[in-house]
Amino acid sequence: MSKIYAVGDVQGCGPSLKALVKKLPKKSNLIFLGDLVNRGPDSLGALRQLKSLQESGRAECILGNHDLHLLAIDAGLRNTKGLDTVDAILKAPDRKELINWIRKRPMALTNGKVLTVHAGVLPQWDLQQTIECAQEVEKALRSKSYKDFLANMYGNTPNKWSNSLKGYERLRLITNALTRMRFCTPSGQMEFESKEGLENGPNGYIPWFNVPKRKTTDTLIYFGHWSTLGLLRRSNVIGLDTGCVWGGKLTALEIANSNKDSKSLELIQVDGYDHPLRM
Repeated sequence: MSKIYAVGDVQGCGPSLKALVKKLPKKSNLIFLGDLVNRGPDSLGALRQLKSLQESGRAECILGNHDLHLLAIDAGLRNTKGLDTVDAILKAPDRKELINWIRKRPMALTNGKVLTVHAGVLPQWDLQQTIECAQEVEKALRSKSYKDFLANMYGNTPNKWSNSLKGYERLRLITNALTRMRFCTPSGQMEFESKEGLENGPNGYIPWFNVPKRKTTDTLIYFGHWSTLGLLRRSNVIGLDTGCVWGGKLTALEIANSNKDSKSLELIQVDGYDHPLRM
């Protein structure tokens, strides 16, 4: 049986992506944990390579906040920012094809025992509800009126889950949890400004995976998004954003069959991009 590896945030680091794929076993399969593009030196090349890997049946790619940012720019709803590196995608002859491919990517994946997401999971969600919520956003992105969703996607409210949420408020909260969350309160109220490491959250907030009685505690979760956290390996959560775009590493870790000691899993890393603005 072929091994499956989860891969942390590529963020347009095309050369690192190419080096990592070369280093992995040829028959292995890959799940990329979002932030496929942006900030790195070759977002277009990285995106084309990821699309090729997915279409060949070797990989799947989860969406992250930078990927949604690209969709919003493409739709004319957002402007590029100073550190963005997506202009080549917007000028590419295959722009429409690439954008449509991104729109069809999942927001979360599971095999029933292991869950992969970009950022995090709210403490009130069990595995089934996480996937169902992710599918609500996927449906909105794949619809003909997807630009209406993108136009209503941004904002920090509501910041706490309720089953009674409807419409764009519900979709916005789900999107923020899956693609932006790092810290939340024990009751699940999210905070979006802090990007510090594990012990440096704002007063009253803790890392989402440290919330007591989180309903996905018995599910092994692989996630990215949190470069200041670095490589995190616990029995039930594995963080794989090792700052590839900021001079760190691009990391792939074998996906376990279930909750087991993550230290026994195969880790493969390649050098990241030496960003000129990295601290």
